[in-house]
Amino acid sequence: MGMPGGFEIVILVLVILLFFGAKRIPELARGLGQGINEFRKASDDIKKEIDKGNEEINKPPKPPANSEEPAKKEEPKSDQK
Repeated sequence: MGMPGGFEIVILVLVILLFFGAKRIPELARGLGQGINEFRKASDDIKKEIDKGNEEINKPPKPPANSEEPAKKEEPKSDQK
């Protein structure tokens, strides 16, 4: 089963025209176009979120901010009695 040929497309257009009427077809096409645009927009947003997550995973960790004093080691306490 392949793509419909020219004659099949003409028959489909005539059936759609009879079923919906000439006035409803532009409204249906407009609604279909808006739905496709919203789907495409949502798909792009998801791709951006995935790319952003991948960038956060792949970038090296940041060094500690403004650590002027080196960390002091605590000396072990001796128990003197």
